[in-house]
Amino acid sequence: MQSQPLVSIVTPVYNEEETLPGCIESVLAQSYENWDYTIIDNHSTDGSLEVARRYAATDRRIRVHRNQEFLSVIPNHNNALRQISSGSKYCKVVLGDDWIFPKCIEEMVRLAEAHPSIGIVGAYAIEGSRVAWTGLPYPSSLVCGREICRRHLLEGLYVFGSANAVLYRSDLVRSRNPFYNEANIHADTEVCFALLRKLDFGFVHQILTFTRMRPDSLNTVSQDLHSDLPHMLNLLIAYGPAYLSSKELEIRLTAHLLEYYRLLGKSLMLGRETTFWDYHKTELIKAGVGFSHVRLAKGLAEVLGDAVLNPKATVERMLRRRGLGRANRIQNTASAPDVAVSGRSADLKLPYEASRLGVDKHSRR
Repeated sequence: MQSQPLVSIVTPVYNEEETLPGCIESVLAQSYENWDYTIIDNHSTDGSLEVARRYAATDRRIRVHRNQEFLSVIPNHNNALRQISSGSKYCKVVLGDDWIFPKCIEEMVRLAEAHPSIGIVGAYAIEGSRVAWTGLPYPSSLVCGREICRRHLLEGLYVFGSANAVLYRSDLVRSRNPFYNEANIHADTEVCFALLRKLDFGFVHQILTFTRMRPDSLNTVSQDLHSDLPHMLNLLIAYGPAYLSSKELEIRLTAHLLEYYRLLGKSLMLGRETTFWDYHKTELIKAGVGFSHVRLAKGLAEVLGDAVLNPKATVERMLRRRGLGRANRIQNTASAPDVAVSGRSADLKLPYEASRLGVDKHSRR
């Protein structure tokens, strides 16, 4: 690349002394050289700040910013993105317990520079032990933003990844304050829908990032709560009119609510805790559709019907889900007190508060 535009990289950190060196080393190992790097310490109580300062002392491209006060996850990520350089053309979030592979910045910038219409660039990632964000046929490196959002709403195709997996054009980040919706646990997905109405999406068909899976992460809390269901409902209501025809939106909303209440019917049989029900009742009310006992009864009836037709498979599946849910809740309870917020992770006293605290949807987040 003859003239390399400046890329601002930010890492929000909270108590990640053990993993932060690997994260920083992955930035230092980039084949792309024209970057600056800001590590944002969110009042860590371990040695994270000292680790960051030690690396900053060895490379003038690295600086350390310490928040004036402790911030929860989404506000912390927004604050991190406010630290990008005014002269940067692109910016990249690299979370403190994750890393990026050596060609990550080079390949993402190469694609964005080749297509000025691209606003966001994604790629394959390793998430735990699996390859994530698959589904686009090779070599679809340039995709209409409206089309990729339509496919997500209509087909469930998800290739945006998490904040760790994408590159943004810096002018887009600077044009939104705050960049992420701080009331949404899946804010990294929502911002893609907000931006891609008039922009294209770029995708590099290589594995460029790694996301660590932790039992105390917001991703785990999100999975246990099934927050993907209210998230999709909110996307359909907020962005469906912009991406779908009125008929398509009607069909998808009807189908999604049926799926949503089937899950709630299963949860009723499993005897889920009060916080689970508080969370979903609140989310349904916030979405403007309300909580329906009639729909819940129908969802329960469908689940019972399945159990009658195939009792063995149904019982095994429900026991497996119940066991996983209990394991997650036990692990979360055994973690740090109150809220321990990192680039992505948090142990929550009240799981239904996660909608106000988290980012990774996979939605990661």
